[in-house]
Amino acid sequence: MNANSFSRRTFLAFTAVMPWAWRASASPAIPMGIEMYSVREALNKDAQAAVRAIAAMGYQGLEFYAPYYNWTQAQAKDMKKLMDDLGIRCFSTHNSGSYMTKEKIQNAIDLNLILGSKYVVMSSSEPKPGLDGWKEIADQLNAASDLLQSSGLKAGYHNHNLEFTPIEGTLPMAVLARNTKPTVMLQLDVGTCIEAGADPVKWIRSNPGRIRSLHCKDWSPEAGKGYTVLFGEGVAKWKEIFAAATSVGGVEFYLMEQEGSRFSEMETAKKCLDTYRSGQFA
Repeated sequence: MNANSFSRRTFLAFTAVMPWAWRASASPAIPMGIEMYSVREALNKDAQAAVRAIAAMGYQGLEFYAPYYNWTQAQAKDMKKLMDDLGIRCFSTHNSGSYMTKEKIQNAIDLNLILGSKYVVMSSSEPKPGLDGWKEIADQLNAASDLLQSSGLKAGYHNHNLEFTPIEGTLPMAVLARNTKPTVMLQLDVGTCIEAGADPVKWIRSNPGRIRSLHCKDWSPEAGKGYTVLFGEGVAKWKEIFAAATSVGGVEFYLMEQEGSRFSEMETAKKCLDTYRSGQFA
């Protein structure tokens, strides 16, 4: 399949929902975007076609993940023009820890400014053993925050289950929260938090104003399911999570994320958004 045919077919497949998409974009509610890792095969095949497709579904924003860092500035400008034409925003980007060092962060700054994003998020980290290793990650985030702030950008951190697995009775995520500046966003990945045995609602309420975005990924303890369940099919208590996020978390946007399901990437993305829009979690 060539890129042009993928682009036409993908776009036409979702044009029927465009009126609903534009109404959703005008909604005063917290915008729902998508982490583009959810549609990574489509993104790698034809990035612009993938963005057209998720915009046509009605997603209001997106988060590009690590491969964006290798784009040229010309590619980033082309993507920004497309997003402007579609009425969709880049809320944030995911970046490996190495991209957020003093030596490499300028490239992330340049690309994020072109894309119009607000948060440069550390997608994961490889701390040294023990709690002191996590304090070093906090120091790195603070240093990155200072460098980003001078350009009008903000730093963030995205958890996996490791951050919610206690070390000597202390959650590494709590170490990061205590030792980073209030300007550093704590992006909550709901599914991994739950898998680790932590309570996302309790975490949000214990960190007011810090949880400015959520990865809306569900999880099931049933054998063979795990993260392959669609949004709303797992054990996450989304109604309570959204209530806490909007009342005390300081949430600015949500991001749907799927690692894979029984459906294709694009079907999965649309089904998850449809479930969110059903109103059952309001």
